[in-house]
Amino acid sequence: MHEAPSIPRTQEELARQPTVFAPDLLAGQRVFVSGGGSGIGRATAWLAARLGARVVIGGRKEAKLAGVVDAINAHLGGTRASYEVLDIRDRDAVDGAFARIAEEPGPLDILVNSAGGQFPQAAIDYTEKGWHTVVNTNLHGTWHMMQAAALSWREQGRGGSIVNVVVVNQGLYGVAHTSAARAGVIAFSQKAAVEWAPLGIRVNCVGPGAIETEGWAVYSEEARSRYPRTNPMMRAGSPWEIAEACLFLAGPGGRFINGETLVVDGGGQHWGEVWTTGKPEYFAAATRLWDDGDAG
Repeated sequence: MHEAPSIPRTQEELARQPTVFAPDLLAGQRVFVSGGGSGIGRATAWLAARLGARVVIGGRKEAKLAGVVDAINAHLGGTRASYEVLDIRDRDAVDGAFARIAEEPGPLDILVNSAGGQFPQAAIDYTEKGWHTVVNTNLHGTWHMMQAAALSWREQGRGGSIVNVVVVNQGLYGVAHTSAARAGVIAFSQKAAVEWAPLGIRVNCVGPGAIETEGWAVYSEEARSRYPRTNPMMRAGSPWEIAEACLFLAGPGGRFINGETLVVDGGGQHWGEVWTTGKPEYFAAATRLWDDGDAG
């Protein structure tokens, strides 16, 4: 068994959570984090600000964004953080946010695309509306943010770094729609990493495994109780661990890493399975037969 680190759940805990990085790692840089009102995005925003960056967070719910920004600024002093209310599915809203950011002092250096969403359901039962909602958010929305950033950097004659939060390929049964959309993000990121390299733009992805966030609430208690056993380390991950992975890739530590997907799942991609809707009896029975030595 591997001892699990503490999982910061409040603004106060995010302000104090230990980090492996030097406190001035991102000093003088600007970081834009989508989905920054909660979960991985919120942890990434806090970490970037604590490492010296000025941070902009984006999302649809102003109250959540304002709460994060107020907490960061109160803890660190000054106006270290700000927010943009936007729906990443709306290209005009995305372009408007980047235009406003470009008007502020200091260029943007890093974009972390953490915004996304899904709901657990058997793939055979998806409605057309449900499918399009997930794909529009996770794939189209991420593309909107990536291209808007790249166009802005090209216009300014400078480069930047993009990190997209995706999902691991192993398991994740019950959310096939988000797996499909995120696979598209990975594929596009790989191609963009090559095409945009002459512009000085790096593009990478981080693939989290079972990470304990507020988003777990959409899954059943039975499914959540099994998540820590979906990897050989037998624990859930923390949003803070994903935030550190994102800023490693985005920052100076990842300066020669381009077009890659860093999987942070405790080894779950090599062993384990995640059933977000509960494991069907057909497969559960097969597992019991294996465990009892009767699989032959």
